[in-house]
Amino acid sequence: MIAYLDPLYRPPAEASRIILQATYGCSYNECTFCSMYNSKGFHTRDLDELKKEIDILCQNSPDATKIFLADGDALVLETNFLLELLKYLQKSFKRLRRVSLYATTQNIQKKTIDELLQLREHKLSLFYIGIESGNDTVLSKINKGVTSSEIIEALNKVSNANIKISATVILGIGGVIYSGLHAKGSANIVNKTTINYLSTLQLGLDDTIKDKFYKNMPEFIALNDYDILQEQRIFIDHIEPSSNIIFRSNHASNALHLKGTLPKDKDRLIKELDIANILKDEVIIPMKYRGF
Repeated sequence: MIAYLDPLYRPPAEASRIILQATYGCSYNECTFCSMYNSKGFHTRDLDELKKEIDILCQNSPDATKIFLADGDALVLETNFLLELLKYLQKSFKRLRRVSLYATTQNIQKKTIDELLQLREHKLSLFYIGIESGNDTVLSKINKGVTSSEIIEALNKVSNANIKISATVILGIGGVIYSGLHAKGSANIVNKTTINYLSTLQLGLDDTIKDKFYKNMPEFIALNDYDILQEQRIFIDHIEPSSNIIFRSNHASNALHLKGTLPKDKDRLIKELDIANILKDEVIIPMKYRGF
């Protein structure tokens, strides 16, 4: 058995995949909206220890085809370390088709395109990346540590390495004041990059981080569910992608679940949001059924 260091997080799409904790925690861990890794410090793991865990995982699931590397940003690992890890995964899991991980803009900035290409050659082919917002004021106030132009540059570097991108935007993170700017700025990032999968979730602040969040954004006024739907409408309305994007808004935090392919289903998604704003409580998911 593998003794995971909790809490353990993974994207919804990786629910049935093998999870290997290549690192513990998050190397940045300064975003004011996130409390995921506050209970454990960041550190990398020993490669020999990871190989032993891979041996155990392989015994239990020898035919696994997809593996997710946790925790918050395994891409922070040195490229040679990652390559050796990926090679051992390929050697152990004969049917392995894909390895994925969370990646931050900061991590991507530190990798050259040649390094990313090497990682791609060894099955690291999907990055989960939190855009959060495309507005520089909001990015600064949530202490994301990067600008919108840096996010765009990082996403394009990943795409140029033939690595797929699953990106997220957080609805409501700019509050009432920055709502429109947040929605339009986030759409601008989508339009200037090649994202394969796009999802939205709604802001939810853990009690342990509210003071930090409001200290950085004292003018913040939370949006209600119907304001959120309007913000999402603006976001989708301004998306003009250069290639097809699989869109989902089915995270447990969302007041309304949506799915489609952009730009093909853009008009339908906007219509569903308009109908939801008319029907209101008839279609909004009650808070007791939502979470993170």
